[in-house]
Amino acid sequence: MAISPPSDLVLDVVRAADPTEVQAAQAKLKATRAAYAASSLAEVGAGFGAAMDILSTPASKAGLGNAEPSKQMAEMPDEYRQFEASILQNFIGSMLPKDTEEVYGKGSAGEFWKSMMAEQIADSMSKTGGVGIAEQMYSQALARSEGRVVNATTDESDRDRAMRMITDFERQVLGLSAAKESEA
Repeated sequence: MAISPPSDLVLDVVRAADPTEVQAAQAKLKATRAAYAASSLAEVGAGFGAAMDILSTPASKAGLGNAEPSKQMAEMPDEYRQFEASILQNFIGSMLPKDTEEVYGKGSAGEFWKSMMAEQIADSMSKTGGVGIAEQMYSQALARSEGRVVNATTDESDRDRAMRMITDFERQVLGLSAAKESEA
């Protein structure tokens, strides 16, 4: 006994369904597909690192990014790079999209995954030169250790000059003139 339906049953059910429910089901399928792709990457050992190969794009090879760490970066202690990565993590975390429940999940777990992604991106950026915070800090530390820092401390005349500059600025901003001030 064979059944010969007049049409495709699955397609008829989809057509009869509420369009918003169909969109919700499609979103769940996409999220499941993304989760499957991520878990299959992790199973073969590629993980997030494989996704971070974006840093070796043709643009970085053409010299449009800091693809090659400098010589000073190579001899720099890792603490400076880690500090830069932590600063970059805050910047990247604030730049990531806010409505990402479909990608990272809901609630605190979703925020946790999102922060982990920001951390990995920041770490990869800092390993390839970052934005220069680590190099600047390291060069300043080297200069301080060699005694090349000029005017590392302020004396009383520097403090007085700074206070006069602040007072002048306040007068300009608040619109106080010398005549009004002498009346007060």
